[in-house]
Formats: sequence, structure tokens, C-alpha cells
Amino acid sequence: MGSVADKIAKRLASARGSKVVDMAVWREGRKLALEAGFGGEGPVPAKFADLDPCHGIYAMAQNIVSLLAETISMLREAKGFARIVGDAEEEYMPKGPPMSPLTVSHFSMWAFFDVRFGSSRETMGSCILRMASVLDFPDWLTETVRLMQGSRMGFYVNCGSEGETALLREVGTRETVPCMVPSGYVGGAGEIWFVRMLPPPHELCSRHIVFTTPYVIRDYPESAFVEYLEREFARMKGRKSPPRTDDLHGHLMKHGPEPNHWNEFILCAYTGHRHEAIFLTGIPDIRESLPHA
Repeated sequence: MGSVADKIAKRLASARGSKVVDMAVWREGRKLALEAGFGGEGPVPAKFADLDPCHGIYAMAQNIVSLLAETISMLREAKGFARIVGDAEEEYMPKGPPMSPLTVSHFSMWAFFDVRFGSSRETMGSCILRMASVLDFPDWLTETVRLMQGSRMGFYVNCGSEGETALLREVGTRETVPCMVPSGYVGGAGEIWFVRMLPPPHELCSRHIVFTTPYVIRDYPESAFVEYLEREFARMKGRKSPPRTDDLHGHLMKHGPEPNHWNEFILCAYTGHRHEAIFLTGIPDIRESLPHA
């Protein structure tokens, strides 16, 4: 029968140029990329001579994914996606006060690349990757979307900074990664960050990027999050139908025990914000530690 992604790609291939599926959005996305300095091979070096184009590459890819997702979500094959994301948007991203601590960058990445739907458990990102050849994606765009699809949230220890570069280490690990932080927040050593880190998408990029506005968790040390993760892994292994993966950590941070797990954590843990960072406190599975649980 084929996966949901196969069905969507087949439908788009047969509907190109018809009124059934309006692919003018892809033409619009391609035009936006060209105008921003992205040719068939990616960023044009002359336009980024003195800049790290990392954020620009990912932001452009996200814009194109958003345009395509809007069209795909109207297909019957994607009704599961529309339901999950629509319900979450209503619950966690209200259009009026009180405003949500979930940022657009966090919610969009979760919706496009983490939310699974259909019997084959696809994401919008995996569906778009399946369509890449149908839509004649340039290689740089396909690879960038692939990196975004492979990304997830994570808890990181701030190990200090070098100028505007934050040095982050995932909790329970030893490797420190230099990261650009587009929001401008570099914080201080010892802070725990809850963010989505993405690798350099192009040879012109020298650092990883914290693509979401940093969620900075106060009052709890690294050890508290290592212990939390161990409890979640034990629960995952104890399920009647445990996840079919050897990477329990990656699965947990990407999909959670249930789709809105991380959205709920942010909402319940919120304590305050400023333009470049949002502040949280608490441990996800300790209800009394969360101020809004």
C-alpha cells in the first residue's frame, strides 16, 4: 500500500499543474531562496563573504517547509497531522492573552519534524523529503531539510562562551560544541538549556546553531536531569509496546512519551522571559517542581 509519504508524493506528482494541489507555493519558495542569495548549490559565497550563513540557510529551509506543509496539510493523507497540530496550536499557542511561553521557532520545528502521523508514523519533514525529487529540490535544500528532520530537543549544560559563541555540552556527555545563538543570549557557565541544536549545514558554516530561543532552566543541576532521563528510559523499556529503537534518548527528546510532552513541560515550567531567552524551572516528571502544573 505504501507509506503516507509515498502516497502524498504520488498524489503531488500526478497533480502537478492541476487545481487539485496548488504547487505555486513551491515556486514561491524557490523565488524567495534565489532573492535571498541561495542558488542551486546553496548560499552564494559573494553574498555571505563576511557572514556565517548558518541561520539563513536553516531559516530559508524552514520557510519553504512551512509553505509546503500548508498545502500538504489539506490533503486527506495528512489529516492526522492537521488534527494533532491544530489541537496543539489551540492549546499551547493562543492568539490572545495570556501569551504562551512556547516560541514560534520551537512550535514550528516540533510540528514539522517531530509530530508523527498516519499508520507509517511519518512526519511532515519526512513527507517533504520524499517529495524532494518530485519537486526538483536543489541538493542544498534536501540536505538541510534532512538535517532538520534528524534534529531534536535536548538538555545542555552551558560551559561558558567565547565572544558570541556559546559552548554547550549535552547532559551526561563530555563533548563540548561551539554554537551560534541567533537570539543573542550566551548566558553563563553552569546553566541548563533546553534547546534544539542543529549542525553546520554548509561548508561556509563553522559552528552548530541553537535554532530555537534558549529555554534556560533555573535551580536544578545537571544531575537532576540525568536522573530524570534514566527514569524515563526505565518507563519506556517497561511499556507493553516499547519504542522500536536502540536510541531511547533520541526518541524521548524528539517524540516524548506522548506528542505534547515537551510542549506541556514548557508551559508548566515557565517562570519568566526576556527578548533573547525564556526561563523555566522544574523537572518534567516531578509535578510539584513545576510552577504551573
